[in-house]
Amino acid sequence: MYDSLFLYSSFLKAELKSCSCDSSPGVFRVRTVYLPRCRNRQEKRRNARLSLKMYSHGSESLIKQARDIHESELQKFFSRLVKLLQGKELGHETVDSLQRLLLILSATKYTKTLPPELQRRLASLLSSSAEQLQVLSSAVLRETLPLSGQEVNYNQENVVQLNSHAASLLLSQAQSRADLSSLCAQLLRGLEGRQSEGSAHSLTHTLPILNSILTHSPESLTEDHVTLLSKKLVDWLRYASITQGGGASSGGFFTGQRSRQPVPTAELDGTVSGDFFTVLCVGQGFTDDQWMNVYSFSMLRHWLLTNHSVSNGNTTADTDDRSEVDGSVVSMVSATSSSSRLLPPRERLREKAFQYCQRLIEQSDRKAQKRIDTDLQKACLVEAVCILDRVCEEDTSLVFRTFPCIKALFGRLSSDLSFARVLLPIAQFYLHHGETAAVDCESVWNLVFGRFPAELFNDLFLAHELLRFLRLNLESLQARVPQYTRSFPNLLKFLAWDSPSAVDDFVDLLPSLVTTGTAVELLHTLLDLPCLSATLVLQLRSACQPISDTGGRALLSLDAFRSTSYRGLFLFLLRGEAGSGDTIDRLSTLHKLLAEAADWPRVVQCSQTVPVLLHIFFNTVVTVANDKLLAHLILVMLERSSLLLNVPKYIKEIHRVFSCHLLRLCKLHPSLVVDQSHELLEFAGATANVYSKEDIYTHVVWVLGEYLSVSCDSRCSVRLITSCFETLEAVLFEITSSAPTPGAVCPAPRVITTLMSALAKLASRSHDLIPRVSLFFSKLRTVTRGGSVPWCNNEEDLVAIVTRGEELWSLLKAPGVAQSVLTPPTHIASPQWHQDTNVAMPLRLRALTSLTHPQ
Repeated sequence: MYDSLFLYSSFLKAELKSCSCDSSPGVFRVRTVYLPRCRNRQEKRRNARLSLKMYSHGSESLIKQARDIHESELQKFFSRLVKLLQGKELGHETVDSLQRLLLILSATKYTKTLPPELQRRLASLLSSSAEQLQVLSSAVLRETLPLSGQEVNYNQENVVQLNSHAASLLLSQAQSRADLSSLCAQLLRGLEGRQSEGSAHSLTHTLPILNSILTHSPESLTEDHVTLLSKKLVDWLRYASITQGGGASSGGFFTGQRSRQPVPTAELDGTVSGDFFTVLCVGQGFTDDQWMNVYSFSMLRHWLLTNHSVSNGNTTADTDDRSEVDGSVVSMVSATSSSSRLLPPRERLREKAFQYCQRLIEQSDRKAQKRIDTDLQKACLVEAVCILDRVCEEDTSLVFRTFPCIKALFGRLSSDLSFARVLLPIAQFYLHHGETAAVDCESVWNLVFGRFPAELFNDLFLAHELLRFLRLNLESLQARVPQYTRSFPNLLKFLAWDSPSAVDDFVDLLPSLVTTGTAVELLHTLLDLPCLSATLVLQLRSACQPISDTGGRALLSLDAFRSTSYRGLFLFLLRGEAGSGDTIDRLSTLHKLLAEAADWPRVVQCSQTVPVLLHIFFNTVVTVANDKLLAHLILVMLERSSLLLNVPKYIKEIHRVFSCHLLRLCKLHPSLVVDQSHELLEFAGATANVYSKEDIYTHVVWVLGEYLSVSCDSRCSVRLITSCFETLEAVLFEITSSAPTPGAVCPAPRVITTLMSALAKLASRSHDLIPRVSLFFSKLRTVTRGGSVPWCNNEEDLVAIVTRGEELWSLLKAPGVAQSVLTPPTHIASPQWHQDTNVAMPLRLRALTSLTHPQ
């Protein structure tokens, strides 16, 4: 499907740029213009859109002509194309005709049937030596209906000529599970013969097809199919030739064809290979079965992971594996015992996979002569350890045979972080089988959660792999690895360094890091993530030459990072494990040192992810925390609201998140307001907070007025209510009795109205306070009659404030009614009937206002 779509878009790009049509109303001719090769798929799409936009008129004309071709003209075109395909040389005219045929077939929504002869000729092009003809014929055949009775009809004679284009055509023509099963049978029959009878080139395309079918429709394979392919994989993996292919010469004076002697394959260090062939063996050329060995290893892990999904049915599987000796070259150095031949095919494949991976691990200890071979060793080690992990999951008896090898491999590689990619699968193996083997895994986890994030936080590939490892094994890590939850200061370095790519992973991981023991420190760490991001940048810069800005001035933050006076601040941010303290005593000093980092792109990106993670943190912490911990978190929010790195928009977003969750915490646990009344009143009594922390200040005032009540907590005394009233009253009088300082903004109207409502609520619970708040409301009405006031420069806002004051004043004239309205009982407040205009409460309020307030 993708090949045809790409071909069609490429064809339009080339054809629409310059076209000229025949005078014939039927078949049209287009002059082909080839565009330069595009570097990537995005560039191809961009060029396609540009071409379609520039030549839309031409494209509409071409498509219209393709749709309007008469049947008689179309048949003539088919006949002419058949004659072209009968020729010995297929040149540009044939390619041009096939392109026009593809456009004709693609221009309509109806699928056409080609003449049988043309269909067969096109099918024969699938095995053409010219890939352009393979692509065109495959794309054309996918736009047509197969001939009757020929669905998925690629017999054994043709399977030796199979290529990727023919394979994609076969899969596209399969319309049912039965078709796919039939296709599998045909492909497997092509594998049953001796390898010398076929072509390894076709067999290498057979394996990906079977692998794709197993991935998307495992039920299409029968148990017999799995058995047969398992036997063949055993042959290819374990019994491939150990001599070089391609006519390798032994050298000397006589180097003719008759004098060429078999030369054994070599190891990556140049020594002669003494055991069976693997993907890490080298030579001047490879035989067919050696190529199949490589391809089999590449699909082995996926095969082991998915072949258990095959439906069980009536099978004719024979446990006697004659394929092990037929058409195979057995390595005499490490030939298996006769007992392994008695195993069923799947168990035998596991055994051979185990031996293959053990040999790969042994080969990886050899020093490669080329750097590219060193990378190949690492990649093969990753695959080998993953396969061993899967094999041991299927057969736990292999764990005790495998662990000594894995343990030795870990000991050899653990000191070299360039093998981090290999060490992660080893950690996966320890996680799955460490308890079974009763081995100590602490050194593994100290490496994964300690050195990896601390030293390789800027390795994007490792970050992706490690975070993926954590997500896939989250439950096991929480239950078995105590280092996991304590390592969040280290793990968050990945997020601090590259927030856009890691934020999705931490959305999934963060809830698992929130416990009663880590919640407070984790909250501080999240708030300091921008500081950590800046510190990581400084750490890398400090290892290089001094960096100056465009003005030639050295970075002050870099000097501070290198200074012994401030080293402790940065070391705390770079700590690898939780438990050394909640936060830094000199946070304000740290923020001054990092002030110039506030506009660094990496720091800004990091700050944008913190609000998202804070929402997840608070949503999780309410499910695990007790009242004591929640009270501590409220104190942290109040304290840290003024201790944040001054990144653009960061402080305002954090205040918004704090406001939201402060309200939620107090609603879930109203007693928290009494527990933390001293700190909340201290925060609410600071007039400066009215101007600098509008969001959080408004919500603190609201929770004080809402939940400081005997109905919420029996410990709430009249003395506490009076103290709160006096604190809020002093703030309200101060901000409404004088103009703000020059350069400062006026207090927000919602802060004033929230203060007024809180005072009214408190007064309704202690009637001795009603005259004091009523006096303020009456003065407010008198002051506003004189015109504008200095603390509110918007007339509409002033009207709203006065209206709210009159409503509250009217309510307080009837204290009993005021308390039931301002602090309604639970059965009235939830649902909030007083906010529903269809019930009687709003009508009563309006009636009460009209009776108590003189017109």
